[in-house]
Amino acid sequence: MRGGLTGPGPTRARGTFQAAITAVAVLAALALFVAACATGGTGARDEGPAHADAVAGGAASPAAMPSPSPSPDRAEAVRLVKDDPRVSAEVKRELKPCVADKYPVEVSYGELTGGAAEDIVVNVLTCSDAVGVGSYVYREADGRYENVFKAEAPPVYAEIDRGDLVVTKQVYERGDPVSDPSGENVITYHWAAGRFAEKYRMHNDYNNSVGENPAVAPESS
Repeated sequence: MRGGLTGPGPTRARGTFQAAITAVAVLAALALFVAACATGGTGARDEGPAHADAVAGGAASPAAMPSPSPSPDRAEAVRLVKDDPRVSAEVKRELKPCVADKYPVEVSYGELTGGAAEDIVVNVLTCSDAVGVGSYVYREADGRYENVFKAEAPPVYAEIDRGDLVVTKQVYERGDPVSDPSGENVITYHWAAGRFAEKYRMHNDYNNSVGENPAVAPESS
């Protein structure tokens, strides 16, 4: 009697234990399924969109922001001047290659008008004596460059100085050679209210007498 009871006892208990484990596993899977349905999707698929929303909702990184258009090189600056209806026909005639494809222009870039891209200053010179015949400032707006300043009274030269536009105009008196002006006017412009306004000017007189009569060394006694 005792031996008959000991045989089936462990088998029956083991079967009951396995059944209990199976029931718990089914209940756990059912609970996970219900929870997933309540959130509107599966856990694996929800991870991606949640991360993307967090990035989009935060501050945009510099790489995600549209970059300003690159500054034109020398050849593109030449095309800007040639295609500019505000540039005179006289200056455009001077704008031709001096040697091979080397144009007599000087181009500089910098902050003048507070735009998204750097402003461009173009000086057109003569091939023979490098006299400035035209100075222009181009500002980027809506993906294109527009002329916001011009000076075409030669000799003239424009440059950027600490955020301002400085234009130098040489002054000649009657009989002065091109290489030897009598002085210069230096005019500083500042960008305000959508245009360049004169800030101040100064005049410099050159001492043309220097070098005309070289000093002679005194004779030794």
